Amino acid sequence: MLSQYMIQIEAIGLDLFFAAIFFFIGMAIHDVLKQGKVPKFGRIIVWSVLFLGCAGFVAKGMIQLFWEGVG
Repeated sequence: MLSQYMIQIEAIGLDLFFAAIFFFIGMAIHDVLKQGKVPKFGRIIVWSVLFLGCAGFVAKGMIQLFWEGVG
């Protein structure tokens, strides 16, 4: 039974892995910004870039689900 769902399990595991990576990147960036005493404008730029990268990853997943559901 497990072999039937192996592709789905791998896809979910990869998505969770990337989510964890984004979380740890966010924690590292937060620490660097805090210790470097970066001004507010710089923090906004850094967090917006991180958010856009994460949003692109989520959008890719949604498009992939939609594309596989239609085809």
